[in-house]
Amino acid sequence: MHPRTILVINCGSSSVKFTLYATQNNDTSPIASGLASELNQKKSLVSISTVDTADYTLEFTGKSSSPHEQAIQFILSKLESSLKLSSTLEGIGHRVVHGGHIFKQSVVINDQVLDHIESCIPLAPLHNPANINGIKCLGLRFPNIDQIAVFDTAFHQTLPEKAFTYALPKEVCNELLIRRYGFHGTSYRYITQETSAFLSIPTEDINLVVAHLGNGASVAAIAQGKSVDTSMGLTPVEGLVMGTRSGDLDPGIFDYLISKDYTPQTIDNMINKNSGLLGISGSSNDMRTLCSLAETGDVHAQLAIDVFCFKVAKYIAAMLVSLSQIDGLVFTGGIGENSSLVRKKVVEQLKILRFEIDDDLNNNVKHTSKTGSTISRDNSINILVIPTNEELMIVRDTLELI
Repeated sequence: MHPRTILVINCGSSSVKFTLYATQNNDTSPIASGLASELNQKKSLVSISTVDTADYTLEFTGKSSSPHEQAIQFILSKLESSLKLSSTLEGIGHRVVHGGHIFKQSVVINDQVLDHIESCIPLAPLHNPANINGIKCLGLRFPNIDQIAVFDTAFHQTLPEKAFTYALPKEVCNELLIRRYGFHGTSYRYITQETSAFLSIPTEDINLVVAHLGNGASVAAIAQGKSVDTSMGLTPVEGLVMGTRSGDLDPGIFDYLISKDYTPQTIDNMINKNSGLLGISGSSNDMRTLCSLAETGDVHAQLAIDVFCFKVAKYIAAMLVSLSQIDGLVFTGGIGENSSLVRKKVVEQLKILRFEIDDDLNNNVKHTSKTGSTISRDNSINILVIPTNEELMIVRDTLELI
């Protein structure tokens, strides 16, 4: 008997990432994964790892009118030939970046849901169209299989009005749907559940500050299992310094740059793709590379690390305003899980708030741990490292909703 399978797919503006999970006897594990990248170029590399691990190259003769569809069809054909996908597939889970204020939880996709996702395109013009392409393509290929939309923004729909409101004219905010939406919601929901289990505190009672630190980075306050504040806003640019995103900026900078003949498009490209760690260091957006450079005396790399850690600490402190008590501070994401230096530099700036890190525990976090690690001293508020798994959260939602 073949185990049933769940396909998790994430269509980016120029990429398609997927993982195929097998579920049997309450066990869920990946059996295939892959990435199609540079889909708007003449040649796109499609890397697929299955039971017969192999790499494939998908070549376009020119820019395709539907590169996502071509990539997905190519991926599906390989999964069919090696894993008999059509006979085992029971559900498809899609990461959808923006659900606006409409979606507060994951949903089964139908025509009305698809219309709502399309209505959110102005809020995520690079991501939602790609998400929609993936949904439509897989809907045509598997018309009788339920597809589930899991929204990055949904978990933050519990933010109180005082936390999501910008101090702009209310008519403008209402007309253009300008408010704090927040992102990384799927990761925060997963971390909330995992930390609840780790600390043996019911999810509906747990109070946390979670730092999701990766190339994209944010911080959130979780009160009684629900998001009550977060650092990202209308877009993923607001908040922390990130790999290539600037994070918070004085809006007056935009007028100043425009007065110096920078175009809005140039400015947008700058703050999204050429700022953050890359902009400060002038060399890399990768924290591992910057740490290595800093050890050799690179002052620009060191400054990038210092600014990053300062902003993380500053936002963690700010998140405490939204909590009446705290059960733990959680580090997650690629940097949060793997950089002992970043964790140490962040926590050292929070001593006044009773956060104390244990250097031995911090330096010996088991990166293979699926449950998490404690890195705080005995007299400190709990400081934890909990690995995130957004895809597994999508699988759980998909299994529940189908």
